[in-house]
Amino acid sequence: MPDPDARLADLRPGMSGQVIDIDESVEPSTARRLFDLGFAPGAEVTVLRKSPLGDPFVFQVVEYEVALRKAQAAGIHVRRIA
Repeated sequence: MPDPDARLADLRPGMSGQVIDIDESVEPSTARRLFDLGFAPGAEVTVLRKSPLGDPFVFQVVEYEVALRKAQAAGIHVRRIA
């Protein structure tokens, strides 16, 4: 059964998740920007790659690639789907 409370930062390259919500601890302006970038509830996000040192991550969301720092990705709750 998929983990209902995983964080986007916990996923490995090749894994996907469906956005559940953005953590309340994320600054409102950052949460709004993430939403505008496509990290909205219900959106499917796939981890494409991580840098060799683990930060930043590159995700595919909506039909484009977005790089986020690990701290930003940790504020996004997802349901793992692959």
